[in-house]
Amino acid sequence: MLKGLAITPPVVGRISIGRVVEKNGKRLPEKDDQFTITTQIHGRDGWLLHPLDSELRKLCTGKLRSIPVRFLFADPDLNLRAEYSLFERETGRPVCVGNGESCRRVGNDGIETLPCPSPDGCAFGQKGSCKPYGRLNVLLGDEDETGSFIFRTTSFNSIRTLAARLHYFSAVSGNLLACLPLELKLRGKSTTQSYRSAIYYVDLGVRTGSTLEEAIIQARELDARRKSAGFDQTALDAAARAGFGNGAFEENAEDGAAVVDEFYPAEVPSGDDKGNVETGAPTASGLKARLDQRAALLGGNAA
Repeated sequence: MLKGLAITPPVVGRISIGRVVEKNGKRLPEKDDQFTITTQIHGRDGWLLHPLDSELRKLCTGKLRSIPVRFLFADPDLNLRAEYSLFERETGRPVCVGNGESCRRVGNDGIETLPCPSPDGCAFGQKGSCKPYGRLNVLLGDEDETGSFIFRTTSFNSIRTLAARLHYFSAVSGNLLACLPLELKLRGKSTTQSYRSAIYYVDLGVRTGSTLEEAIIQARELDARRKSAGFDQTALDAAARAGFGNGAFEENAEDGAAVVDEFYPAEVPSGDDKGNVETGAPTASGLKARLDQRAALLGGNAA
């Protein structure tokens, strides 16, 4: 295994509740009130829709506001990773990642471990727009049992709610989180920071039409079948934990460029709660410019 490279769950698609639009020459996040499931391929008009997006829309009346999911890992903190994060805007390179107590920061002498007072109390973080950043990996469908869809967010509401639900469901099921049939749900609320307009965040619950008791019974049955087949959930969690710990940062510069486009815009419209703007795909023009710049650099190196 390459040292310094975080080994993260394989991603086969994305889940978002927003997008990035260009207004007056600026790239700004635009919220949405439904889920969108895309592939990892970016076309001229944005991220290409995943076939599951249309399949799930056929099962609902109206907008896609719930998605049936399972989880890869029994440990809640492996399914959802959240830290205070700061990225270099030009390159997308992660610069500083912290948990409110300590942080890993890129300095002149390499990666340093320093105290992390959270963005509000950190002069370095305030200059670089440090804010919470979460990644949730979920399983959709039955085709790929280790290939996940990723939901990224900088919303306090989504991060806090998902973290609570994951730990609660793990506790009440007897550590059978990876076997529970659950669903992501989109919820709305109004706050003073949103000027009483609706903002949307992601929640987690049992699937529509089921109860928690029924979900736990199904989880026990699935757990028994897996153990009978030789499935080792403990070893899977241990492998994932080692993979995450193999690198200083989960994102690399290549993925970070898209993350900055989506979640760390230079300016957020007034009236929006920065912690609750759930954004999605970057527009084609912005991503194309980054790809053209990368291609030019590679061409120059080759020459």
